[in-house]
Amino acid sequence: MNSIRDKVAVIGVGCSRFGENFDLSYEDMIVDATYEAYKDAGIDPKDIQAAWLGTVNPEIGSLADPLRLFDIPITRVENYCASGLDAFRNGCLAVASGMYDIALVVGAEKMRDSPPNDTLVASVYHHSHPLLNKGMSYIGFFGMCANVYREKYGLSEETLARVAVKSHHNGALNPRAFFQREIDVKTVMDSPMMAHPLRLLHCAPVTDGAAAAIITRKELAKNFRNDYVLVKGLGMSVSTGFNINFNPNYDFLTFRSTQIAAKSAYEQAGIKDPRKEISFAEVHDCFSITEILNYENLGFCGPGEGKRFIDEGVASLEGDLPVNPSGGLKSFGHPIGASGVRMIYEITKQLQGKCGPRQVKNAKLGLAHNLGGTGIAVGVTILGNQ
Repeated sequence: MNSIRDKVAVIGVGCSRFGENFDLSYEDMIVDATYEAYKDAGIDPKDIQAAWLGTVNPEIGSLADPLRLFDIPITRVENYCASGLDAFRNGCLAVASGMYDIALVVGAEKMRDSPPNDTLVASVYHHSHPLLNKGMSYIGFFGMCANVYREKYGLSEETLARVAVKSHHNGALNPRAFFQREIDVKTVMDSPMMAHPLRLLHCAPVTDGAAAAIITRKELAKNFRNDYVLVKGLGMSVSTGFNINFNPNYDFLTFRSTQIAAKSAYEQAGIKDPRKEISFAEVHDCFSITEILNYENLGFCGPGEGKRFIDEGVASLEGDLPVNPSGGLKSFGHPIGASGVRMIYEITKQLQGKCGPRQVKNAKLGLAHNLGGTGIAVGVTILGNQ
């Protein structure tokens, strides 16, 4: 397999605040995130030779107008919830090819300005498989995953709640997060039931947000900064369509796209044992059960061991393999196209040792994971120190 390892460097990142940004437009958030990335990299807008935008919003054109990036190639990338990491992957491949010296990747989404029936999530049910809007929902799907997990391996309400408690703890330390407050197990367990056994506080909120990254080839990175971060592996897999919901053989515990994308990224990065070699991870925790399943599908632990991963504190900020030190989707929400690039922002800052009270100790390799839909499309990206 060809590898991206150590061919591309991240030299600048930026991130808007995430939340109910009624006072900010889609363009405002893009400008906020991108100009922070420009400043972080020490470059001017005129230095950008190509750009990629990860977004699912069908009404937004490109980055050209808000950023005044004219007469250069700008590409929109849409790949379900993995749009942000896929935009980053495409930008990295173009830079690694030698076509461009400096490129911009942005992920952005504006989701709080629309009524429920007009949201991006609602559009899935209106325009996709005709049976998907007959009672099926994302929380319903992941609720089924949780019930299957409970039946097969056992899973207490307390364990499921601890995932959300951990994420809120980390989010309380992050000024960019939407939810910046601690919660306890009882608060989670007392919150309203949404799709058994998932309660309201097991769910990531719907928010607005944008993030940006500036990338260049490794040999050029030292011209911009000394603490640049290297891309070690890029994995992307689309292993199924919406038919996963109607497959009588599906076990509701296995996300093949995650496993394949992770395997590809690990091979490129030379990782043999992710449990021991990955320093920390930002994973797609749209619901608490999803994070537990991610531990297992990413190879951090074996099937049925994800509950111990959280109960024993392995995934905590002080644990052996911290997961979602940023606060995750649970604290930031999930503005679809923005989440993957926001993970790149967090991993870059962690590897540079710039995360203050949520800083992971001895951060050397960070993993980002985006899960699209019900496991349709998955991106896995690994960044590391020099």
